[in-house]
Amino acid sequence: MSQDVTTFEQLYERYANDVYRFAYWLCGDPDDAKDITSETFVRVWTSENETRLESVKGYLFTIARNLHLQQQRKKKRFLPITEENAGTMHSTERLTEDRSELEQTLMALDTLPEIDRTILIMRAHDELPYDEIATATGLSISAVKVKIFRARTKLASFRKQF
Repeated sequence: MSQDVTTFEQLYERYANDVYRFAYWLCGDPDDAKDITSETFVRVWTSENETRLESVKGYLFTIARNLHLQQQRKKKRFLPITEENAGTMHSTERLTEDRSELEQTLMALDTLPEIDRTILIMRAHDELPYDEIATATGLSISAVKVKIFRARTKLASFRKQF
């Protein structure tokens, strides 16, 4: 561990809020975000591998993202099919005139593919450098830059519609 983060408790205190915010942006549910955050730190605590602290935030976000994806796969298996969502389970976002700008932004983020949303949040909200995002996602730095540019362009065009 680095000089400024030497214990698990210090690691948790330093990064728990960041992991929670990231998880919340991914799933949109505060309870699920808390669960993902807790499980992320449990995995770090029980890991046999030593955490590389030069990229610890990216490492934590990678764990949180993987937990979110795992949670999404489980939910998809057990989603009851109703007349409303039959055949259109993924297109449930509906904008109304009285929604706030935050809700519109969240809805716009939901239209992005999961990997694009993750990368954009890592860069824009958590201010991670491109190389850490590339390491966390397994993509090249240039692929990360292209995905961020395209995600921002798509969000801008989405906002122009409203």
